[in-house]
Amino acid sequence: MPNFHYIALDQNGQEIAGVIDAVSDSEAINALRSQQLYPTQVVQEGKGDTASIKKRARTTSAKAKGKAAVKATATAKVKGKTLMIFTRQLATLIDSGLPLLRGLTVLGRQEPLPVMKSTINTLADAVQTGSTFSESLQQYPRIFNKLYVNMVKAGELGGVLEIVLNRLAEYQEKAQKLKNKIVAAMVYPIIVMFIAVAIMIFLMLVIVPKFEGIFKDMLQGKPLPWLTQVVIGMSRWIGANFVYLAIGAFGLVVAWKIFSSTKGGRVAIDRAKLRLPIFGDVQRKTAISRFTRTLGTLVTSGVPILQALNITRETAGNVVVSDAINKVHDAVKEGESMVAPLDGSGVFPPMVISMVDVGEETGQLPEMLLKIADVYEDEVDNSVSALTSLLEPLMIVFLAVVVGVIVMALFLPLISIIQNLSSGGSGG
Repeated sequence: MPNFHYIALDQNGQEIAGVIDAVSDSEAINALRSQQLYPTQVVQEGKGDTASIKKRARTTSAKAKGKAAVKATATAKVKGKTLMIFTRQLATLIDSGLPLLRGLTVLGRQEPLPVMKSTINTLADAVQTGSTFSESLQQYPRIFNKLYVNMVKAGELGGVLEIVLNRLAEYQEKAQKLKNKIVAAMVYPIIVMFIAVAIMIFLMLVIVPKFEGIFKDMLQGKPLPWLTQVVIGMSRWIGANFVYLAIGAFGLVVAWKIFSSTKGGRVAIDRAKLRLPIFGDVQRKTAISRFTRTLGTLVTSGVPILQALNITRETAGNVVVSDAINKVHDAVKEGESMVAPLDGSGVFPPMVISMVDVGEETGQLPEMLLKIADVYEDEVDNSVSALTSLLEPLMIVFLAVVVGVIVMALFLPLISIIQNLSSGGSGG
């Protein structure tokens, strides 16, 4: 039986080259089609240009090896924005009537990020071989968390996957928007503080010592102003202990990391975050918004309330809030209301507790939770805007004071030197 060299396209539109045994070229074509391959070129060995097909086969094999090099593993991770875009695009495609497998194939082809591309292609392969979409997602726990997997599973069981994916996309978009606002509010003061410290170190280690030499030569032992003496003293101390200060700063960072990784340390830090004078209010509102948005989205999508509370507890982002959710879970498990443990936690304000109470009584808890989330997201937005407006002038004043004090300390002796020079010139 002769060999036939072929080039064909698979169901995903990928080009495949190889060899098949057949009696004739028509039988070879039929055999390939039975394997769900679509031949574009079939040539019998010894009766045509098989060299070009062999070369094509080697090229295809090399490309396949190159793709294997970026194959995503179970520990693969992508940015929240990348996952948000994927979810929104998949929801749009399925909502437009495209089958899940076809939607994954389309997204896999156009995805520019190699890790995400490999992940989507693996999901498509798993779905094609008979796995459910939620089962396929569990291969990548660091990309698709329990919230994502359970919502998809609920959507599959209820036959409303496109609706659930749209809810997931909306949830991710709002969560990303909230995160961006908080990060934007935090970035400005951190940058200003970093610049202030960098300028101060530069002035103290480079500029002040040079001026000290000038003052010593020109004032010839005359006393310096007290402010100048303080700044020069600080400059000498920083210069003499700079290595120790750097080691100390590094040690503090390491100690903070170790402390925050312990259970007691995490609780202490998260409790302190909620009690901070200005930032604590933003932290509290953010935690409430995340809790109500996550729980409301899960329950609305058909996830059982106890399972939804477990998932919400893991995604709370604050140990104090997680403990409160755990108590809510235990109360609901015993058939009790959510109100008492929420009230006893000291985290949730009376308005939230009242709205949850009304939601339980009227049977509209998911809708009420999402309304609370909307309210608190708006409050976080307003608080962040107010915080930014307050911090900007404070940071500018702080930077001006730091630089201004050092500059003033250096100019005071210069004024004395200029006056001496003027009086010397007049006397001459």
